Amino acid sequence: MAGRPSASQVLDVWMNGELVGHWRYSTSKGHAFVYAASWLDSDYARSISLSMPLSNGETPFTGEVVEFYFDNLLPDSPDIRRRVASKFGAGSSKAFQLLEKIGRDCVGALQLLPAGSNAPDVRKVSAEPLTEQDVVNILDAAISPRSIGMNEEDELRISIAGAQEKTALLLHEGQWCRPHGTTPTTHIFKLPLGMVGNMQADFSSSVENEWLCAQLLRAYGLPVPTCGIGHFGQHKALVVERFDRKYENGWWIRLPQEDFCQVAGISSNQKYESQGGPGMAYILDKLRGSVNAAEDRRRFLMAQLLFWLMAAPDGHAKNFSISIGPKDSFWLTPLYDVMSAWPVIGAGANQFQWQKVKLAMALHAKNTHYKISEIRRKHWNEVVKDNAIGADFEDAIQMVIDKTPAVISQVEGLLGTDFPAGVSDRIFSGVMEQVERLKN
Repeated sequence: MAGRPSASQVLDVWMNGELVGHWRYSTSKGHAFVYAASWLDSDYARSISLSMPLSNGETPFTGEVVEFYFDNLLPDSPDIRRRVASKFGAGSSKAFQLLEKIGRDCVGALQLLPAGSNAPDVRKVSAEPLTEQDVVNILDAAISPRSIGMNEEDELRISIAGAQEKTALLLHEGQWCRPHGTTPTTHIFKLPLGMVGNMQADFSSSVENEWLCAQLLRAYGLPVPTCGIGHFGQHKALVVERFDRKYENGWWIRLPQEDFCQVAGISSNQKYESQGGPGMAYILDKLRGSVNAAEDRRRFLMAQLLFWLMAAPDGHAKNFSISIGPKDSFWLTPLYDVMSAWPVIGAGANQFQWQKVKLAMALHAKNTHYKISEIRRKHWNEVVKDNAIGADFEDAIQMVIDKTPAVISQVEGLLGTDFPAGVSDRIFSGVMEQVERLKN
């Protein structure tokens, strides 16, 4: 019957060729996940999530913590989920049915395969080299509600969380490839957002916007994935190197990670703090357990300061992640999915009023401050002090003030002659305006 999972109702969960556990779903009992005994004894053992620790042994986790963990592997957008469900005949846009179809290449290290599957041969790279026209066809298919001239095996079955159209490919030995079987993708292709929200704000230059924000963050000294703007036929895409993949000893290793919705065991519907999701204090507290605790906590706050500078409103819980190492050691991943609102801030139609633009996570000082226009230098110092990062944030603030002109000059030098001035000029001028506010 449409809308129900297949008769097996079980998916095996694998990590780099080792069986990790089993995800079960039934309409009467809901969701359950249990670690495999062989995984608990493995030298590579680690939790798939801090919300489902290995210490539970072979006792199953049940309910929402399981449902939300796997659901967070999928795109946020209901429209994209429905399109994926239709394309692959999932019968439903619920997590189990979708991941039953597309769970062999997820964010992080997990592969979800039918119950009883043989161990995937992850050490063999199985891939088909692509021509540029092949890449164009794949990007066409990414925005189509149905398969376009591809048989079922050729159709890319990948699951990437997020709110925009994207797909992924393998770059192997300098050649774009379509991975087959259990070979992973290595690069994400992000397509332009277009018109966004009820206001129909114009984010048709989202590719350039996100690329520019990544270069700014890198110039300030924060880690970001390597990315570039690619042109494939009529398509423009931000091509992002995945930091959850690593080539070693002749094969592609999947690296475990999870976002902070998964860490907290909550739905992606709560990714914003204002929706009940994690705020700065929650993440800073969790990062006390990082193997790089002091560095990660300051880096997280530095990211928030730069989001304020860049008017980047989407620094929510799904856009911060941790890598998970052996014995559940963990550390903050590079920053990703950062985009500035400066190009669409203004008084005109289809623009956001400056006074209404908010950060995804509030600064809780004497009062709570979400609105970028209300946040001042003193609020950053109060947050740092309240969360035991230090006496104040003055060293970081002064570094930003002193370094910004050189940062902008450095990034300007990377721009091609065809880079849209409406993006770069507005972001650069907006950042400089914020620096002036930061001086007071």
